[in-house]
Amino acid sequence: MKDLHEGRMYWQETLPHPRTYPPLRESSDADAVVIGGGMSGAVVAYVLASAGLRTALAERGGVAAGSSLANTGLLQYCNDIMLSELIGQIGERDAVRFYRACAEAVQDLGAIASALPIDAEYRPASSLYCASTDQDVPKLKREYETLSRFGFDVEYWEPEQIGARFPFRKPGAIVTHGDAQINPYRFVHAVVDEAAARFGLQVHEQTDVIAHETDDDGTHILRTAAGPELRAKHVVYAVGYEPEELRGRLIRSAMDRSSVIVTPPQRDLSPWYGRYMIWETDRPYLYARLTDDGRVIAGGFDEPYGQPLAGRNARDRVSDKLSKRILELFPSFDARPDYEWNATFAQSRDNLPFIGEDPKWPRVYYCLGYGGNGTVYSMIGAGLLRALILGRKHPLASIVGLDRPSLQPN
Repeated sequence: MKDLHEGRMYWQETLPHPRTYPPLRESSDADAVVIGGGMSGAVVAYVLASAGLRTALAERGGVAAGSSLANTGLLQYCNDIMLSELIGQIGERDAVRFYRACAEAVQDLGAIASALPIDAEYRPASSLYCASTDQDVPKLKREYETLSRFGFDVEYWEPEQIGARFPFRKPGAIVTHGDAQINPYRFVHAVVDEAAARFGLQVHEQTDVIAHETDDDGTHILRTAAGPELRAKHVVYAVGYEPEELRGRLIRSAMDRSSVIVTPPQRDLSPWYGRYMIWETDRPYLYARLTDDGRVIAGGFDEPYGQPLAGRNARDRVSDKLSKRILELFPSFDARPDYEWNATFAQSRDNLPFIGEDPKWPRVYYCLGYGGNGTVYSMIGAGLLRALILGRKHPLASIVGLDRPSLQPN
């Protein structure tokens, strides 16, 4: 899928002159090659290079020019599937382990951001997870009790507590502490730049890998459209939401479309308590956050169609709906869209990412953060793949691996 998003994007205007890198002009060798220069590829390449592996990153377009442009930068340890539901799906031990890994990943992203030479706008934040209807309250309370029981920093707010802090009321809400938000475009560029400067990461933009073969000795040979080859012991596909790269090996994922607007900076942010990130139990759900300069980023109205809306009129209809939802929550805000876009995203059948070694292809790995928590999954994937490449075990390998039972045909 070539077109990952359509519309007027916001993030690149916060870094108008990013560093660029030349394409691969001569064949070279590496310990590991990461294919994909978005969030997953950047974080994986950074972690592998910082571990002392000779690492190359190959991106067929530009760094952070694909799905990262459409990323809304919410970093949350709660997932599209509630912990209480995930326990029912994969068992208590693995579900809690996965949620704790998500919480740790939020902090790990902050640690990387703090070491970068530019401000990636990583900001610790709390989230307000609202019940959309009265019928959702029992499952929301059950989720609060589950999160609390396993030590997550959460509160439960009744409608009166919500109304005392915000200009709206909801039937109930979980407040999760320990989340964060980030500028994904600045972060990806800064991570790649820092890995290149500090750890010797080879970065090749405009480098399209068109063939992948394996020698008799197990060396992977990646041939590019321009001719030069990359040879490596290990190859990581971090290709975002582009299923043609997967060669039909990964199944059980659906390609959907989500829409986003970004408003002008608000004059008065006092109605937005604590700059909390907001989302809801309804599916598809609305989500909203504030930028550093007081803009509202709101997204939702997900649709089961992978292709982005190219027509302005069609996008305007969805943007108008998002504007109205913002005004329902914050009547005093200027909810006109300064920026609007819609983008493709993928969702796995079991609501977990695809991270691990290809069961049929030794030393070929995938880091695919499918779902609404892709940046957090990228951080988890980087640590997991580093462990596998270095010959170590990882506690999440069987949970998110490509041979897990929930990915097998029925």
